[in-house]
Amino acid sequence: MSNSPNRTIVHLVRHGEVHNPDGVLYGRLPGFHLSTRGEQQAIIVAEFLADRDIVHVAHSPLQRAEQTAAPTAASHRLDPVIDDRLIEAGNLFEGSKVSVGDGALRDPRNWPKLRDPFTPSWGEAYLTIAHRVLAAVHRARTVAAGHEAVCVSHQLPIWTFRLFMEGKRLWHDPRRRQCALASITSFEFDAERLVGITYRDPVASTNARVTGR
Repeated sequence: MSNSPNRTIVHLVRHGEVHNPDGVLYGRLPGFHLSTRGEQQAIIVAEFLADRDIVHVAHSPLQRAEQTAAPTAASHRLDPVIDDRLIEAGNLFEGSKVSVGDGALRDPRNWPKLRDPFTPSWGEAYLTIAHRVLAAVHRARTVAAGHEAVCVSHQLPIWTFRLFMEGKRLWHDPRRRQCALASITSFEFDAERLVGITYRDPVASTNARVTGR
């Protein structure tokens, strides 16, 4: 917990489970809301953060992020704000099934989109994602200076930002991301200098096999 005017913590929270019966990559598409389990996960996150010194809550403009942020904002009597920079990564496969050996990835017409996994060629560049999340986090850090802030976002933006802050390559194996549904990745700053990163998964027992997007 922050206890110095120069110490600020920004918690990046991934949204909870989404109602997605067709199993598509929903990306930035509208209309994808939290499932019943996802709503429960949002409440668990709020309870986990209830004793923290949170003075600012921001979220992606997508519905699932707004719903995840709501219980935490309410428990701290805050009005959450939308920050477009926290939005999910752009992806050319939105609305498609993209499991290996299934759906869009089997169609040869889509193979040119996969030509460059390092940028990547099928969606928003990793470096662009890292830079916009960095701007959102520093905005939250400034607003909550000496206290704590919560920013609700999505798996790829959170993980890409973490890699960027750790000085690691941004290209990665998606299966190795440490960013479960409704997880909390906390970045502690001394003034503008990052001094620590902590990962917590308060809803681990509710995630089952569903990983979301």
